[in-house]
Amino acid sequence: MKQFTTLFRDGKKQSAVREVLEDAARSGQENHLVNLYPQITYQTVEGFGGAFTDAAGWVFSQMPEDTQKQFLDGYFSSEGLNYSFGRTSIDSCDFSCEMYAADDTPGDADFAHFDMERPMRYVLPLLLKAQETAGRPLQLMFTPWSPPAWMKTNGSRKHGGQLKKECYSVWAEYICRYLLEAEKAGMHARFLSSQNEPKASQTWDSCLFTAAEEGEFIRDHLYPALQKNGLKHIGLLIWDHNKERAFDRACETIRGAEMEKMVDGVAVHWYSGDHFEALQMIHDRFPDKRLVFSEGCVEYSLYKGDNQLRNARMYAHEMIGSLNHGLNVFLDWNLLLDEQGGPNHVGNYCDAPVMYDVKTGKMVRNLSFDYIGHFSRFIQPGARRIGMSRYSGFLEVTAAQNPDGSICAVVMNPDSKDLSLFLRLHDRVWPVMLAKDSIATFVFSPDEIRGR
Repeated sequence: MKQFTTLFRDGKKQSAVREVLEDAARSGQENHLVNLYPQITYQTVEGFGGAFTDAAGWVFSQMPEDTQKQFLDGYFSSEGLNYSFGRTSIDSCDFSCEMYAADDTPGDADFAHFDMERPMRYVLPLLLKAQETAGRPLQLMFTPWSPPAWMKTNGSRKHGGQLKKECYSVWAEYICRYLLEAEKAGMHARFLSSQNEPKASQTWDSCLFTAAEEGEFIRDHLYPALQKNGLKHIGLLIWDHNKERAFDRACETIRGAEMEKMVDGVAVHWYSGDHFEALQMIHDRFPDKRLVFSEGCVEYSLYKGDNQLRNARMYAHEMIGSLNHGLNVFLDWNLLLDEQGGPNHVGNYCDAPVMYDVKTGKMVRNLSFDYIGHFSRFIQPGARRIGMSRYSGFLEVTAAQNPDGSICAVVMNPDSKDLSLFLRLHDRVWPVMLAKDSIATFVFSPDEIRGR
């Protein structure tokens, strides 16, 4: 077994890899155990990724070529975070340099003025280079933050408003046109959510949808438009908002056999707290629906100061809790931001795993980058989460078995003291030391699992 550990002391990251030898004399160990049960399997973990925002693309464009390569290798190579998914907005979002739309001409229902130059200006070059580094197409989730202003009741991309009833069909066709143009350019759509945060009226691009309205839009307009335009392969996700109302929204929207067929899953964010039980209830009520974590970031407006350990723990806590309650895909928010935590056209700045100072030319990988890697580097696409039990609730643990037969267990120690514990797989026990304020991933080879 190998142990990969990251800890944070005196403001510095420390990483170590070591072999852990079996202590056969402790095979009857009862205390301080973390048990792994590969015979008990749960959901498939399809992969990990982050958001290709306009902001991330712009910051990437400011980097010299050697720094770009370092950034790309860190996220998308097999030696890096091994990302296989991504998310991007349909037209602008708050993390865009300014507001824009592919077609902002009032009444242009035939899309005579439809132009993808501005939406793709910064996102596409980053995405294509990321795919080149990964050596495979990345699976993308597309999300609209707002229809064009002329389709909305308030005549603005901002401050909520609603999609005009008479524009339901034209907006559905607009989305399909956008996806088709993106596919031609090399952007491979895997998921589409019908609206980002449909319950939030924001000072940036936003649009309100009730559950009834979202259901009507999907059933009568968006799903038929996707079928008609040859986009049947794209999975439709609902909600795309915080977990605390996710179960309610799923039950209100996925009503009847027709909607069951149309909706592929539920997308969630983390901004209102854990609510991991909501994911479990969705999974129990709709076992064939995917659960996608589509956005989370450390907002500077809420979390002051450079507290890297706190920020990194937020990620690990979310990933462990969500995976343990049925999550299939985890998507971080911005892949990359500048020294301010932007650009953002309304000043809604936040942290990101990788930051680049466009003035000094310095790129920094925050501790959150390393914490995410404890999951994405070792839990392979197609892995199955497996059963586990732990001796204490303060120790955060998740485990999965990969398609190659290996098993990985991620264990976070948020305590202020080092911990001695024992990992047990079948009848074999491995003693390990977990440093204070650390996270570790333990990898068992197929031979070890078979007891050789």
